[in-house]
Amino acid sequence: MKGLFRRTALAILLLVPLAEVSSYRLLYREQLYELYHRHFVQTPERIAENVYWLEQALRSDFANPLNALATVENDREWEWYRYLFTMHINLQLTDMYLQWGAQYMKMEAYFYNAPWQRENLESLDRAEEYFRYARHYWEAAQRWSQEATEFRFVHLEEIQRWEDEHHRIRSGTLDYGGIIENHLDRVAEVRAAFESMDGDTY
Repeated sequence: MKGLFRRTALAILLLVPLAEVSSYRLLYREQLYELYHRHFVQTPERIAENVYWLEQALRSDFANPLNALATVENDREWEWYRYLFTMHINLQLTDMYLQWGAQYMKMEAYFYNAPWQRENLESLDRAEEYFRYARHYWEAAQRWSQEATEFRFVHLEEIQRWEDEHHRIRSGTLDYGGIIENHLDRVAEVRAAFESMDGDTY
């Protein structure tokens, strides 16, 4: 009896037309950027997700100015918007890769970590790789900020934060370069300490 009921229910379900599911492809920078979001707790998985969306956004075309994240009224404002948007994404990627590298960074080579020397060295290699990616994106952010310097007396209210970032880069109050180099120097120091460990260390 139960088997008959199940077959009948399945036959009825197969006859019910499926509702149409609407979807659309993510094509534009603005769409992909909006998938990036800050987490209260940053884990490697969550950072990887954000890096993915930001890098996809960076590779994508801009939407029509009508669909920009700010009200754009002329060619000059459109160019300003594009420079600042690209700078901002590179800046967010710099920050994400720094956070990602920090997840694998070892600040000290403690003697009692000697039994896990290989694992610690691998972790440092990974941290270094992410810090180098951060440097790449920081240099790109600086280049796009430099491109935007010729635009004076242009202001878009909705992206005031990006304009503030641009001003801070130009004035030197926002400088990831020194932070990245300090991290890379620290990686080299801690790596050398781990590499010098031998059977007598622990």
